[in-house]
Amino acid sequence: MATTKAFACAKINLTLHVTGQRDDGYHLIDSLVVFADVGDEIVVSPCEQLALEIDGNEAQALPIDEDNLVLRAARTFRHTDGARICLTKSLPVASGIGGGSADAAATLRVLSQYWGVPLPDKKTVLAL
Repeated sequence: MATTKAFACAKINLTLHVTGQRDDGYHLIDSLVVFADVGDEIVVSPCEQLALEIDGNEAQALPIDEDNLVLRAARTFRHTDGARICLTKSLPVASGIGGGSADAAATLRVLSQYWGVPLPDKKTVLAL
C-alpha cells in the first residue's frame, strides 16, 4: 500500500451565535466559518497494527492516548488491517480553530482512501 496524505485545515468563526441548548447538554449554534490555508497534516503508511505518531511544532501539547481524536476516528472503521498514522501538528491545541475535529475528519478521509473502504456511517462518526 502506498503512503496516503490528507490536509486538516484550520477554521475561523466569523460569527457564532448560541441559539439554544439540546436535551443532551450540547448547544445549538448558528455559525459562519471560513477555512484557512494553514493546518495539520495526516500521513498514513503501512504498519502491521494501528499506530499513531505525532510530530511538528505543537506535538508536545498533544498526548497519544485513548482520547486522542485521530485514534478515535481511526477506530470507527473497525478495520483489521494496520496503518501508521503520522500527525504533523502545526495548529495550537485547544485554540478554538478546529484543529482536533479537522484532524479527525482528515483521518477518516485518508483511511477510507488508504484501505479502500467507505467512510463510517454518520451515527458512528458523531459518537466520536
